[in-house]
Amino acid sequence: MTTAQEQIRVMIVDDHAVVREGIRTYLELEDQFVLVGEASNGREAADRVRALNPDVVLMDLLMPVMDGIEATRAIKQAAPEVKVIVLTSFTDDEHILPAIEAGATGYLLKDVSAEDLVKAIQGAYQGQAQLHPEVARKLMEQVRHPRKREQPGEDLTPRELEVLRLIASGMSNKEIARELVMTERTVKGHVSNILGKLNLQDRTQAALYAVRNGLAPKQ
Repeated sequence: MTTAQEQIRVMIVDDHAVVREGIRTYLELEDQFVLVGEASNGREAADRVRALNPDVVLMDLLMPVMDGIEATRAIKQAAPEVKVIVLTSFTDDEHILPAIEAGATGYLLKDVSAEDLVKAIQGAYQGQAQLHPEVARKLMEQVRHPRKREQPGEDLTPRELEVLRLIASGMSNKEIARELVMTERTVKGHVSNILGKLNLQDRTQAALYAVRNGLAPKQ
């Protein structure tokens, strides 16, 4: 039997309890793993990783509060030695590339077999990339034919950029309407357009987007 010192410490992050339970069942059959904890959203995972001290984190992507990509980035910033394996149902470039860029060591689909999941955790622990064949193919395709990266906010109109900057400065719709001399209803329309074009869920995400991409007002 593997000693406690040799066991790989694993943390499960998924907003669905049934998924966490299924993965937990896999891991409990293997002496080489010890489940140190779980989280139901990205923020909880990022907050708990230091206390739980996992070697490998199994990370869902689509979660409330904070998604898996942001959580991966936060975890890698706080604890670079922790390996993150994305475990998801998405195989599109909009999820794969940002997850890898955020620091994920692996990217697997949720239909992975128990045997392959075990091997992936072992490989990630040793620092080896663990990619689903379809994900690996898409990454190779991206290397061969890199897509032109869009400039932050280039799809927004000048007025929408103004509204975004004011959102990032902490203004309410009423305050923005006063600042830009327009109705509050018009501001709401601009905010809705901004969220839709940038694929964001709320004002908080819009403000974070503006800050991260240099679109927020200089302090």
